[in-house]
Amino acid sequence: MARQPQEPSNAKQKPGDERELIRELATLLDETNLTEIEIERAGLRLRIARNVSIAAVAPAPARAAAPSAAPAAAAAPAPVDISKHPGAVPSPMVGTAYLASEPGAKQFIDIGSKVKAGDTLIIIEAMKTMNQIPSPRAGTVTQILVEDGQPVEFGEPLVVIE
Repeated sequence: MARQPQEPSNAKQKPGDERELIRELATLLDETNLTEIEIERAGLRLRIARNVSIAAVAPAPARAAAPSAAPAAAAAPAPVDISKHPGAVPSPMVGTAYLASEPGAKQFIDIGSKVKAGDTLIIIEAMKTMNQIPSPRAGTVTQILVEDGQPVEFGEPLVVIE
């Protein structure tokens, strides 16, 4: 009886194997808060990415301790895309945002701070370089959208100046 040649186990993958791999990578994205993973294995290249949008979070309305006779409020307003706000200052790079020049120092800005064009708003560390992010216009800081030491993406809104 003649023996049939066998294919190496990794030469061809079954379609179900690919789906399982995609599911595993998607789960890994969720677990690690990554936005993208790319792998290449046995001639198969996969790139899994997810869209991340930043929306302002409105404070939740206070709930009454007991049911009241007052009518329920209308549906909650939809989240606002703060990146579309005309006063939003986007991050010009990927890096880590710092609100002060060094740990323990006074922050460059606070909510309500008056700034002039060119004033430093935040520092973003990228590739071991500290980059001062200047105010693009004069106005009042109404929102600070990042925390000290927070990683930021290109185009992510940092502050709102009105």
